[in-house]
Amino acid sequence: MEMNLRAQSPLCSRGRPALVVRPAAAATGLTLSVIRCSRFTRGELVRCMVSISDYPKRNPRRTSTSKSKGVVSGGGGYASRPTAESSTKKIDLSSNDEGDFSRTNGSLYGEATEQASTAEESSQVYLPGDNSSTAERDEAGIEEEADQIQSSALSSASVDDDSIDRKLDEYCGKISALVSSKPEPSSLASVAGQSESVGGVHGQEEPVTGSEDHDSSTVDAHIKGRPFAEAVVGYKDFTESAAGKATSENEEEPVVSLQDVVGLSTDAEEEFPVSEGDPEVLLRRLQELADENDSIGNNCFVFPEVVKADSMIDIYLNRSMSALASESNVFVKGAFNGWRWNSFTETMYKGELRGDWWCCKLYIPKQAYRLDFVFFNGGTVYENNNHNDFFLEIESDIDEHSFEDFLVEEKQKELERLAAEEAERKRQAEEERRRAEERAAMEADRAQAKSEVEMKKEKLRQMLSSASRYDDNLWYIEPNTYRGGDRVRLYYHRSSRPLMHNTEIWMYGGYNNWIDGLSIAERLVKSQEKEGDWWYAEVTLPERALVLDWVFADGPPGNARNYDNNGRQDFHAIVPNNISISDDIFWVEEEHRIFARLQQERRERAERSAKMKAEMKEKTMRAFLLSQKHIVYTEPLEVRAGTTVDVLYNPSNTVLNGKPEVWFRGSFNRWTHPSGPLSPQKMVKAENGFHLQTTVRVPLDAYMMDFVFSESEGGIYDNRNGMDYHIPVADSVAREPPMHIVHIAVEMAPIAKVGGLGDVVTSLSRAVQDLGHKVEVILPKYDCLNLSSVKDLHYQQSFTWGGTEIKVWFGKVEDLPVYFLEPQNGMFWVGCVYGRNDESRFGFFCHSALEFLLQKGSSPDIIHCHDWSSAPVAWLYKEQYALNGLGNGRIVFTIHNLEFGAHHIGKAMAHCDKATTVSDTYSKEVAGHGAIAPHYYKFYGIRNGIDPDIWDPYTDNFIPVHYTSVNVVEGKSAAKKALQQMLGLQQIDTPVVGIITRLTVQKGIHLIKHAMYRALERNGQVVLLGSAPDPRIQGDFTNLASKLHGEYHGRVKLCLTYDEPLSHLIYAGADFILVPSIFEPCGLTQLIAMSYGSIPIVRKTGGLYDTVFDVDNDKDRAQAQGLEPNGFSFEGADSSGVDYALDRAITTFYDARDWFNSLCKRVMEQDWSWNRPALDYMELYHSARKN
Repeated sequence: MEMNLRAQSPLCSRGRPALVVRPAAAATGLTLSVIRCSRFTRGELVRCMVSISDYPKRNPRRTSTSKSKGVVSGGGGYASRPTAESSTKKIDLSSNDEGDFSRTNGSLYGEATEQASTAEESSQVYLPGDNSSTAERDEAGIEEEADQIQSSALSSASVDDDSIDRKLDEYCGKISALVSSKPEPSSLASVAGQSESVGGVHGQEEPVTGSEDHDSSTVDAHIKGRPFAEAVVGYKDFTESAAGKATSENEEEPVVSLQDVVGLSTDAEEEFPVSEGDPEVLLRRLQELADENDSIGNNCFVFPEVVKADSMIDIYLNRSMSALASESNVFVKGAFNGWRWNSFTETMYKGELRGDWWCCKLYIPKQAYRLDFVFFNGGTVYENNNHNDFFLEIESDIDEHSFEDFLVEEKQKELERLAAEEAERKRQAEEERRRAEERAAMEADRAQAKSEVEMKKEKLRQMLSSASRYDDNLWYIEPNTYRGGDRVRLYYHRSSRPLMHNTEIWMYGGYNNWIDGLSIAERLVKSQEKEGDWWYAEVTLPERALVLDWVFADGPPGNARNYDNNGRQDFHAIVPNNISISDDIFWVEEEHRIFARLQQERRERAERSAKMKAEMKEKTMRAFLLSQKHIVYTEPLEVRAGTTVDVLYNPSNTVLNGKPEVWFRGSFNRWTHPSGPLSPQKMVKAENGFHLQTTVRVPLDAYMMDFVFSESEGGIYDNRNGMDYHIPVADSVAREPPMHIVHIAVEMAPIAKVGGLGDVVTSLSRAVQDLGHKVEVILPKYDCLNLSSVKDLHYQQSFTWGGTEIKVWFGKVEDLPVYFLEPQNGMFWVGCVYGRNDESRFGFFCHSALEFLLQKGSSPDIIHCHDWSSAPVAWLYKEQYALNGLGNGRIVFTIHNLEFGAHHIGKAMAHCDKATTVSDTYSKEVAGHGAIAPHYYKFYGIRNGIDPDIWDPYTDNFIPVHYTSVNVVEGKSAAKKALQQMLGLQQIDTPVVGIITRLTVQKGIHLIKHAMYRALERNGQVVLLGSAPDPRIQGDFTNLASKLHGEYHGRVKLCLTYDEPLSHLIYAGADFILVPSIFEPCGLTQLIAMSYGSIPIVRKTGGLYDTVFDVDNDKDRAQAQGLEPNGFSFEGADSSGVDYALDRAITTFYDARDWFNSLCKRVMEQDWSWNRPALDYMELYHSARKN
């Protein structure tokens, strides 16, 4: 509702005291009109309009009300809400309406005009000093302030005003002389015409009203002040400035200074009496406004009457004239800019005005150009202008168009604020998690240090019992008496020893059973004093030594080949010392020393690991950007906001091959950028001749670049099989809104893991969460859950579905929020995940999971279900929940194993928005399956990944030496020795073939048997770890193990069980890992093998084909994926295929060891984590949302 009120400056809130000049009778019979100055400064002109009038008979001025849009709501001075128009148009309409006003108030306006012709003089008062720009002054505000003084301030009789009056009386004659010096009177109408418009909103022109007894006087001055905002704690001070001042039309008019006229100083710092100190003036003015609005039937008004942005106003309501007449509580509810922004509800109070006027204060923000509001009782009773609401235009620097820009900025700030809050919550949670892990690690290190001390104490005890101070004809120490810290000579008799023919001999030493490892290295020299073949070295005994330990070698550390280590017993000599083995202080200090070493090693590993992960992520992102380079890429490769990029496209690899024209169609931010789609651009040939090119300007708030290609203006599109092309944008001022993903599954590692499904649910969720999205998991609460891996598990709520109470528990698994549903009918209290009426149990779980989301009020963007067990989610959602409160979601369905539940899988395929399986090749292999073929258009293959927090040789505690690609040879050599020693294999340098698998037909068990014999024939070693769910297959391999262990003792070991720590050691210690699966949807074994530097030997099928590239045959295929060859592969399912791959691998180990070692390094540097699959899944999620 638009409020058309007279322009009015606040009377009681000036920033500086105001000078008020009251009329006084003069000898000439003239009555002096009001002169007002608000914070005068030197050099300003104050134009005074003076007229002859019988002032004491002046009636109170009535508020003029101009019509808005030609339609005025019933008697309220508020127009019905119009359609949004520009401020300029509203000003024009307001100006045109003034004619209607003069006719409506006919006699009143006419009387004022006639009186104005009686006598009126124009003069100027000169204020010496500073000259401000006239463009900064507001004539309208000046005229209105002068008018206010006549109607209210003139009737005030404050002490300050009286003192000023006495001074002004002395100069009455001077001012009268100025008036009489200009003989030509000007009518009030002409004065009004000269001035800027002052009435209504946006400075609409206001007709001047008066009475037949007097003429109104107008004062134009440079007036500055402040609104009520200064009186409210918390609002900033500001100055209300006029936009200009009237200029003199006659340069010869006499000019006098204010000092000459009133005898007061005009220094800018001079303080004059203020109306702020006289609230009676304000109260009288407000009462006048209330009476005026009463008289014309308005039930509300605001003060000041010209509402400006960044100011305070008072809103008044006459309750008795509203629908709230009988209500005891009154509130005003509103918002700004068409109810679009910054809503509020304020309590109104009964004011001091006569009548039933209620009021409240309201701050008008700087970004407001319109105020919309209604009144109500706090319940259902409203005063809303007959359902049209009220609205009020605001004088502001902002308009509807600039407000749109402001909303974008505000939205961005809000997103940034929410992101910052979420980041802070995550930071705090991560900090708490880190501290908990640090505490646990410290306790583990303390326990390990204590354990090591006990072991060392026991070994040292044993060593002291066997150690001596010399060994005749082999070694001795001079002098005979020595202690820790002494410098001694250690003599060695070379004859008849392993080093008897070596001319260079070194002593490698330590102390207290090598407690600090190798800490002494000295070269021996031939003794010229001793008879026989004696050599010696000068050695400083460690001060803490109880026993000196050493061996002899034929070269310095790192270059020795032959050793004399006393028959693998090493040499040991007792060192007399002040401390003893039973000295508690010694061992406490030793425990602290070990603990500090363990802590330092742990910190270094963590820092190094984090750095390697970050580098791998960056490398993977670059590979992701280059993955489509054979089709499309940008120059520069990394797109940055606020820059221009070239998009290069090769249509020869797409459906647009051979088309005469190709058009680029794009946008930003997943096609949601406020500027909308870019204009289609016809692409031109690039300089390289193979690509087409176009140039795109990337806006500052773009975080994603989106595009497709088409022929001509339409027709065939290349939209990447419905996924579109997307390229991330760096340095954007905006951030991509996080997506909310909920996984509904029946497995989750490590708490309810049966197969690979549980690994995928956990690892994929973590990877997507690391990208900044909100991920949750819903899981049945089995009674067989591994609760030790659930943090902060607690009961949260209950709900009822299907006549059953379902308890909801919440906890964190691997830092993921997990909701556990526990039906009280006991269907998940059966001691296992599978095998107990599964179809009925899991169907109930799927329905209750959706019901939980509905009753919880959650509205996820993506609901991701897995395999046949949670497939019912797809059709239950679409048939029952999509139109019943969960309509925001999209269903993504992943097939992990097509062997089970084909009917459920087919039904889920029909209802889901997007479907996936776990590798691209496997998706093609099963494309003809009856459950998939009808829906193949929405079926995609995305490979699985491995969790680097579990499978990383640099942090793996199940292997003897932590290693990276830098020291892969040393690390794997140590792991091989530990593996051979653990399994009783010969500790020789020979190729070790590892096999880690479930023993099923799918895994190619006939090929596994053949490969073991073939590797043994090539003088290799074989280690197999796995078990068979089929007792017949398990028994068959038990018999095979007995045969092989006897025939190839010390060269082969079959461990027919599940052993997680041993699997880690095999991955690290084996040179090759064999995976000869008949079919393999994805496979994690080959990925883990490469992360440990073991070379995969695989059959070309499914995910094995997608991840292993043969070193001899797949160079081009690897290059297309941005990779290098990384293994050996074969086709077919017979023994000759296995021999082809296995023979090449073993030959490489024997004949090209350096190249083989470089291959181990290469595969470790490839990223087989969830970094890339997570990006592909996010692309799929966004595609599902777009559809």
